[in-house]
Formats: sequence, C-alpha cells, structure tokens
Amino acid sequence: MAEITGITPQVKDKTRCNIEIDGRFYCGMKLETVIANRLKAGMTVTAEQLSAMQLESEKQTAFDKALNSITSSMKTEKEVRDYLRKKGYLQDVSDYVVEKMKGYGFLDDAAYSAAYVQSAGKRKGRRLIAMELRQKGVSEEEIEEALGTLTGETESAKSLLEKYLRGKEPDRNNLRKGYSYLLGKGFDHDTARAALQAFGETDED
Repeated sequence: MAEITGITPQVKDKTRCNIEIDGRFYCGMKLETVIANRLKAGMTVTAEQLSAMQLESEKQTAFDKALNSITSSMKTEKEVRDYLRKKGYLQDVSDYVVEKMKGYGFLDDAAYSAAYVQSAGKRKGRRLIAMELRQKGVSEEEIEEALGTLTGETESAKSLLEKYLRGKEPDRNNLRKGYSYLLGKGFDHDTARAALQAFGETDED
C-alpha cells in the first residue's frame, strides 16, 4: 500500500489533477475520476487500484491525444509512449493506446523507418540515420531492413559537399573540412572520399 500525499490541479488543464504518492508525482488523472473515487490526501491505495481507475476513465482521452500527436508527422511506438508518459498516463494506459493504434494501422515502426530513410537519406548518411532511428526506439532488424532501401548516398554526399563549399575556395584545406563535415553527417569514409573526387580531390589527408 502507498499513501496519496497530494492531489493538485494541473496548470494547463484544470480538468486533470496530478496525483502524488509518498511525496512524488505518480500520475495524472481526470478530476471527475478523482471525485468519483473520493480520492484525497492521506488515503492509502495500491498501484493496481490507481492504474485501474486511470485506465477505465482515461483510455479514450489518451487515445485521442495520441492521435492528435501524429497528425503532423508519423511517430514510432517509443515516441508515442514517451508522449503519453509526459502527459502523466500510466503504462497500462499507454499499452492500451499503443495496441489500439497498431490495430488501426496508425503505428508501424517498419513503415516509419522506411519513410524516414528515404527522407533523411537526402541530407544524412546511414550511420547517422541508424543512430537516430535507435533513439526513436526502432529495432535493429527494422533499421537494417529500412537502410537496405537507401540508394544514391554518393550523390547525396556530393550535393551536401557542394552546398558546404558554396562561397569557399575548393582548396585542400576546405576540402579536408568538407570531408569531416560529411563524416559528421553520418556518411562513411568511402562515400565521403567519392564525394571529394567530384572536386578533384582523391585524398582527404
């Protein structure tokens, strides 16, 4: 058992409250749920009880918020879970929302990765793309599959190098800096060297 030590209205949404357990933030909850269950500071509850209350009262609200979060751009499962956690939803609610979104086809990490690779591949190398996808929670298998569709890396590197050198003399010093710039963008050494060759440079050292 744990003690509810605080119930305070949320600043940005007066219809929701922050629930504190043993002096620490535990979750957000609809005000009507707090009232219906007569929750108050000093009451002892279990984590299971709080989770059940939140799940039943807020799963549709959480689902609607998650849908709104993906209207501007696709999201990975991890990004949706992170979003819901920041909104104060417990894991049970996030599990419900994620599974429902998957069922409707709104969440698909493999499809997300494929689209991300095609878009990011115009300005980033595969090493950087892979790192970013890992940070978004995509599995290694899905990353490898998506990167397998990546084409035109050398042309992308040449285009980036051309933009980097715009207004600069394509001398050895600037080309060396351009080479480092391409490595920082996630291109491998061979691709960066191939891009340098377009400017008459065959050795970055």
